[in-house]
Amino acid sequence: MENALAENASGRVRLADLILLLGRFLLALIFLHEGATLAADMTATLAAFQKLGLPAIVTFGVVALQLGAGLSVAAGLLSRLGSAALGLFCLATAFLFHTNFASQNELLHFEKDLAIAGGMFVLAVRGAGSISIDNLVKRQVKELHPWLKAVL
Repeated sequence: MENALAENASGRVRLADLILLLGRFLLALIFLHEGATLAADMTATLAAFQKLGLPAIVTFGVVALQLGAGLSVAAGLLSRLGSAALGLFCLATAFLFHTNFASQNELLHFEKDLAIAGGMFVLAVRGAGSISIDNLVKRQVKELHPWLKAVL
C-alpha cells in the first residue's frame, strides 16, 4: 500500500510516482490544448462540427469533455472516470473519423487515437497514483462511500 506522502523508506518521492504524474500530464495535454483551442473560437468550432453533420450539443459536449476530463486526468481528481471517458472518446474518434486507411495521414491519426485510448485505459485501471487529488481525498476523508472509493 502506498503511504500518505508517496515516499519510500528514505523519505524521498518514489520515481514511479513522478513518472505516473508526468504520464498524466502528457496524456492530458492534448485534450486540454484541443479543448481550449475549440473553446477559444466557438463560432468556427460550431461551423466545423456542423460541416461534419454534428449538432451544436455535440460540439459543446466535446469541448466540455476535453477540458473537464483533461483537467481530471492532469490533477488526478476522479481520474479513473476522466481517463475512461477520454479513452472511449479516442476510440469513437478513431472509428468514426479516421478510417480512410488509403491515406497515410488518416491511418496515423487512427493509430494515435488507439494508442492514446490504450494509455487512458491503463490509467483508468491503475488510478492517478499517490501524487494526486484522489489520493489526498482518500487520506483525508475517513469514511468514503463505496462508489466514491471505487473511482478514486
